[in-house]
Amino acid sequence: MVGPTGIGKTRLAIDLAKHFSTEIVSCDSRQFFKEMKIGTASPSSKELAEAPHHFIGNLSVQDYYSIGQYEEDALKKLNGLFEDYDTVILVGGSMMYEKAVIEGLNDLPEADEGNQKKLQAILEKEGIEKLQELLKELDPEYFAVVDFHNHRRLLRALDVIWQTNKKYSEQIAVSQDSRDFKTLRVGIEAPREELYDRINRRVDLMMENGLLEEATRLEQFRHLTALNTVGYSELFKYFDGEWDLDFAVSEIKKNSRRYAKRQLTWYRKADDIHYLPLGYSQEDFNRLLNYLNDKLTFK
Repeated sequence: MVGPTGIGKTRLAIDLAKHFSTEIVSCDSRQFFKEMKIGTASPSSKELAEAPHHFIGNLSVQDYYSIGQYEEDALKKLNGLFEDYDTVILVGGSMMYEKAVIEGLNDLPEADEGNQKKLQAILEKEGIEKLQELLKELDPEYFAVVDFHNHRRLLRALDVIWQTNKKYSEQIAVSQDSRDFKTLRVGIEAPREELYDRINRRVDLMMENGLLEEATRLEQFRHLTALNTVGYSELFKYFDGEWDLDFAVSEIKKNSRRYAKRQLTWYRKADDIHYLPLGYSQEDFNRLLNYLNDKLTFK
């Protein structure tokens, strides 16, 4: 179950899980952290009660957790679930985490200490904007989809590019491992203006539900990777007195829309996604079920 932030993946995933009497595995890397429920739009207690979920609020922001660890944990979980179910629902908008589960990670080189020191020095002296500029120049394809506010993603990509003299986007595009399960991809699509309006309204709802208080509790952890993300980094600037609150909220909306645009760019390259329209009807849902039943063949 794929698609941009704010499109309604959670509801559709639950409806599909209930139809197939199965469970949901999340690949939303922001929703792993239990302290970040509001700012990551994690499923509510009511939604979690409608279908069993895995990898929601299972970590603390203080825990180190890599995409490689997630790949290993998710595959282990799937292997267990497939002993009881023919179908499992994978849902989330973290594109690389989805790719890790479905295709496997490439055999990329380990971090080079010298490169990391050089890049860290650039970050400290010239800011994250310089790293963004470097990546955009060396690999515009990856820059178009990466969360470029996450400096660790930028450091990793630039390090690999420097080591291999190849674009990072080319190296992660090649599938390394086969999987012993069949994958069908379902998404929700909407006119961009409507999607952006949904994102803006969702940010307003987050603020009403206590995002400011959540960010206040997490400010002591602002140096951690998990907090270097949309919805929190903007409010930290408000706490620092750099921005007023209205501007910080407007920046959350803007950066959320930018992230959705990068997600759309990523998914637009795929030709295997069966789309439902936003606000889909019961008739649309029934057609989706017919499509899935036609495609799913079990031994």
